[in-house]
Amino acid sequence: MSSIDAALAQLKVLGTSTSQTRVHGCFVNLGCGSRYHPDWLNIDTWAPDPDIQRHDLQSGIPLPDNSVDAVYHSHVLEHFDRSAGMAFLRECFRVLKNEGIIRVVVPDLEKIARLYLMALEGSCAGSTQWHRNYEWMLLEMYDQAVRERPGGGITDYFRGSQIPNRDFVVSRMGEVPIRRLIDSLSGYLGCQEPAAISRAIFRRAKKRLARLGPALRERTIRILLAERDYGALQRGRFRQSGEVHKWMYDRYSLGKCLQGAGFVQIRECTASESGITGWQDFNLDTEPDGTVYKPDSLFMEAVKISSK
Repeated sequence: MSSIDAALAQLKVLGTSTSQTRVHGCFVNLGCGSRYHPDWLNIDTWAPDPDIQRHDLQSGIPLPDNSVDAVYHSHVLEHFDRSAGMAFLRECFRVLKNEGIIRVVVPDLEKIARLYLMALEGSCAGSTQWHRNYEWMLLEMYDQAVRERPGGGITDYFRGSQIPNRDFVVSRMGEVPIRRLIDSLSGYLGCQEPAAISRAIFRRAKKRLARLGPALRERTIRILLAERDYGALQRGRFRQSGEVHKWMYDRYSLGKCLQGAGFVQIRECTASESGITGWQDFNLDTEPDGTVYKPDSLFMEAVKISSK
């Protein structure tokens, strides 16, 4: 059974196993990563767990029209460029039932900009602490948009023997994401899955290359290309890997995008507040103790009201 068939097969009555009152409906978590709940239909390009269905969301959402009660995605939308992001939101609208809810979580551009200006003013006034925060805010604004290797400057920041402004960074990233990042640094560079090789470059040799094993094929490609071109290919693969931020949103721009996709009743929420029934039991945006998983986030919800 393909990943899409498996996803469709899971379109049945699902309920929370963590609450005493069963909640019926189909809830979908798109681009879930390591943050998912077994009572949801979880979809991502990386699927190390049976509770996650593998699918590339750049190809759309593999679900029928009007089939789900809630769509949730966290720190996913910013990895699409502006036009592709709008198309993705329209896909979310398509698969939702009438009165279904979309919950979108993205890095909050407004908060980043305001903190950057505070850090700039503090640094110019001679504050050592604000200078440290200024260095971090620059990374937060630009690193994931311009990096050309996994982890970029943020992983370099955490490779230091000591984080000089740890409390500030935790207030932005959250304690759990920071721990996971530090724990993963040793093996991070080896876990990136390369993007598809450009067909234009290897059109004539495609059939022959396809017969080679992955390691031999990669060595052949490297021989065929000059070192500079091979480096460009590697950077291009990384830029298409899904790690790079391609757009940013604040409460105004995200609200306008949701409106443009057809949604109504658009509102900003807290991490623990939601119109999705049983939300707090799922612990997707919060930890079991109530702390926010990614404090640097903007949380917004909207509703699909069918015109038919």
